[in-house]
Amino acid sequence: MTLAAVVGLPSARGRVVPLLRRYAPLAPVLATVLLLALPVAAGDVSASGKVTPADAASAVLVVTAAVRCLRERARPLTAASAAVLGAPVAGFAVAAVTSLDPGAGATGFLRYVQVFVAVPAAVVVLLRDRRDFDVVAGAIVLLALAQGAVGTWQYATATGASYMGRDIRAVGTFGPSDIMGMATVVAYGLVIALGYALATPSPGAPRWLRPAAMCCAALLVVPLAVSFSRGTWIATALACAVMVPLAGRRQVLRALAVLVAGAAAGVVLVGGFGAGSQVIGARVASITEVTAAPDSSVSDRYTLWSAALGMWREHPLTGVGLKRFPAERDGHAALGLSSASDTGGAGQGFAREPLLSPHNMYLLVLSEQGLLGCTLLAGGWAALLVLGLRRLRAAPATARGAGLGAVGLLLWQCTDFGYADIGGPSTAATALLLGLAAWWALHASPAGSER
Repeated sequence: MTLAAVVGLPSARGRVVPLLRRYAPLAPVLATVLLLALPVAAGDVSASGKVTPADAASAVLVVTAAVRCLRERARPLTAASAAVLGAPVAGFAVAAVTSLDPGAGATGFLRYVQVFVAVPAAVVVLLRDRRDFDVVAGAIVLLALAQGAVGTWQYATATGASYMGRDIRAVGTFGPSDIMGMATVVAYGLVIALGYALATPSPGAPRWLRPAAMCCAALLVVPLAVSFSRGTWIATALACAVMVPLAGRRQVLRALAVLVAGAAAGVVLVGGFGAGSQVIGARVASITEVTAAPDSSVSDRYTLWSAALGMWREHPLTGVGLKRFPAERDGHAALGLSSASDTGGAGQGFAREPLLSPHNMYLLVLSEQGLLGCTLLAGGWAALLVLGLRRLRAAPATARGAGLGAVGLLLWQCTDFGYADIGGPSTAATALLLGLAAWWALHASPAGSER
């Protein structure tokens, strides 16, 4: 007796086998997403050689895409698409070769290629149509809901990361060593859900899709709020503010409904736990005070930014070399810079995390790869954004959910990179995000024909 017969499903020949064949190529992509839900072991996740299960799955993802290309003997990308995705490799290579530390340069080269070239290109190759995009996007939303649920529970029970003397900061399963991990994943899910909530469903889509997307977007507002991540708040607000007019004027009321529902959920779940609302209010107010009276974390960030600019001025074309920012930091930073930041809570003891980056992706690339590397990398993102917007404008209303999500994700990431950089387990999610955005911008099939 077959498994399908035991559970009361149609025969394998009728439905199960075709579904497995249909979505089997997505298995490495979905595995990478799902493995991001695993708890992260304590320790310095930024240390060289730290490989997470999601990183291992992303390597399998790249190999799978390469095998598929060889087996089908087809060119997976046009010349223009390959140039957009592959151009940053030249900047990575130059910075690795010119680095004073060849070992660190080689490690950095592999990491940058993995995150910004290999994994995004593999996602573009493995996603065949919009249905595949929808499946991966749905998996990211589910991951965001799971991480958000853990983070909200951490906040409600005071078992999260330490913040202002209390263990209330939501970090999900990423732990305090990757303090931005949960906020990043939750924001990805919120942007994707909002994109599908604002778009007109395709003819074959279930009726519950749009209401479910609206509910998911509203629910994810809560863990995003209790992540206390100002940079993530700003990036999410900007991405959502751009997505609404891109969806059309008729969608303004729907977006307001999501906002009101999210605010209501936040008032009930956040305001109901003591001083939570006051803490969030103070955090929001601090966004406008970072120039007048910055706190220590902001002061350190300004100092790190200044150090990165100082490195770039000394090596304007090729930078100081990949993975060289930590070694060059003290020679360019002011004496008031803290040696490390305090972390703790969420099941981990007190630890001092060294400040190994400027917490700004553009300045990190500028300092380590110079103007050459920064232009090639940021130029590729700009090209994807322009191409994605152009395709979104030409897409039919029923195909705009994927487009709004892809454009919103890329816009979110480009904004958040002004306050953060790569590092930690959540970096695998960033690579997948860039792959989804690249698929939408570079995929050759007309949007209307993708069923």
